Amino acid sequence: MNTKFHHSFLKSAIFLAILSTSGIAAADTAAQDLTEARQETQIWTTYALSPYLRANDLKVAVNNGKATLSGKVAEDVSKDLARQIALGVGGISEVDNQIVVQPDYMAPAPATDRSYGEVIDDATVTSAVKSKLLWSKHTAGLSTDVDTRRGKVTLKGTADSGAARDLAGRLALNTRGVVAVDNQLTVNGMKAIAVADKAKGTMKEAGKDISDSWITTKVKSTLLYSSNVDGSDIEVSTRSGVVTLNGKVGSGAERALAIELAQNVMGVKSVVSKGLTL
Repeated sequence: MNTKFHHSFLKSAIFLAILSTSGIAAADTAAQDLTEARQETQIWTTYALSPYLRANDLKVAVNNGKATLSGKVAEDVSKDLARQIALGVGGISEVDNQIVVQPDYMAPAPATDRSYGEVIDDATVTSAVKSKLLWSKHTAGLSTDVDTRRGKVTLKGTADSGAARDLAGRLALNTRGVVAVDNQLTVNGMKAIAVADKAKGTMKEAGKDISDSWITTKVKSTLLYSSNVDGSDIEVSTRSGVVTLNGKVGSGAERALAIELAQNVMGVKSVVSKGLTL
């Protein structure tokens, strides 16, 4: 009786051990599959966001840290960019780049619906335009709705004057990524003034003077968002509301625009631009 029990116990133990091992192996396989799916998604998402790769029909497959790329591009530089992006993803140690370079390759025609990358680009543009209008001392009180579709910005709402309306259009057009502006703002003095007074009241509650650090941050951001000013080459500092710009610009027009953009930011009393040279 004891011998039979002993054999039964051994069989049960062996069965449980095999079952446990199988469970661990299955869990490891599932974890590996999940990791590879995440890596494939990360690579593809980066391709979709890249203006140089998004139009190409590229495919990605990952297996044990090796990414296999396929599809067609028109230039060697695009093929290499795809490889570098894949290698930049954590856990990818090897890339089998099977992308074919075909000089006469024509990317598929854009679909009616925007691609994932285009939606992200448009959302970024909308955010930048809204921010610039909010930071500007001349447009902060506007009741403005901003919508972007494939780089075309549409402004809707009210302005307290024709000058404010036109400035809003210029700020939008001068934003990186904007290809056109449909300025549908209407001049409605009384309504816009009420909105502006409310905005000013909110600023007054926050403090009598806007901090120099806030002004510096907003001027820097405004310059960086601009499509006609290389904001990365311009240093900005603020003291008691007086903004000082230093650095190199490519032309007199770029210098004048940088000064105008800085002057338009809320809280700026004046701009010192002697250090802004060609």
